[in-house]
Amino acid sequence: MDAFEQIIYEVVNKTAKITLNRPEKLNALSLQLQSELSEALWEADNDREVHSIIIKGAGRAFSAGYDLAGGGKNVPVSRIESEKRAYRGGKSIDDDAWQLERAQRHRMALFDMHKPVIAQVHGYCLAGGTDIALLCDMVIASDDAVFGFPPARDLGALPNNMWLYNVGPQWAKRLTLTGDTITGTEAQSIGLILKSVPGEYLEREVEGLASRMALIDPDLLSANKRIINTGLELMGARTLQRMAAENDVRGHNTRAATEYRKSVTENGLKATLKARDAKFGDGRARVFGPEIRNDEGHLID
Repeated sequence: MDAFEQIIYEVVNKTAKITLNRPEKLNALSLQLQSELSEALWEADNDREVHSIIIKGAGRAFSAGYDLAGGGKNVPVSRIESEKRAYRGGKSIDDDAWQLERAQRHRMALFDMHKPVIAQVHGYCLAGGTDIALLCDMVIASDDAVFGFPPARDLGALPNNMWLYNVGPQWAKRLTLTGDTITGTEAQSIGLILKSVPGEYLEREVEGLASRMALIDPDLLSANKRIINTGLELMGARTLQRMAAENDVRGHNTRAATEYRKSVTENGLKATLKARDAKFGDGRARVFGPEIRNDEGHLID
């Protein structure tokens, strides 16, 4: 499947491996990348040789988030899309919700497909990167991976939200109300991910789990994944994702988001993000022990 431009897809030893492949952009999630990811996931789900799927990032990050610069090709909604027609933009509240839901459908393949998916996380797993990872069935990360949702500080709400189901309301609020980050080790300790391991063991750990699932009838894997996901649906997880997209529209209409867009226009994206995050010092939360910070907002060990 060499038609993909922003991901790499291969099948090895009954495992489909999908690599987010925009290393120069820290694998920022363009709509094109999300569309290609969805297509690859359904290809793997349809392939009888495949038992499970691994998603990882090329370069030094899993994904630093959504592509705020608008990279990637236009992805038509349909094959009959025409330049002669007037289509939705993002000007109205409903247009914004429609566009967010459109992108979300690509990501929801992770939850809806039958076969299990493992996220192999190293480096940054921020914002949209966490949306991808937490929709996977299991997340294994390097100890020093970085998890968080910094755009919650000014840009909007989370367009997917599986945090609640992984860590409960207390830690979901602690991290998403501040945009602070935690390490892979800390993420394991609060139940955000399955496991963290030293970086040099990450690939071996993930592939070892995939190789064990390769011993199982894929129809059984599907049955056991789907009953657990059905349980999550009964707890409202599927509905909450739809509501998360709607809630992100609310976030886009806050004063903070308006000021963010103005700053991007006047100062550029990088300067805007740097100024936002500088107020939060090192931007870290501490899972164990007191959060004592110096005058610059950095945690004191």
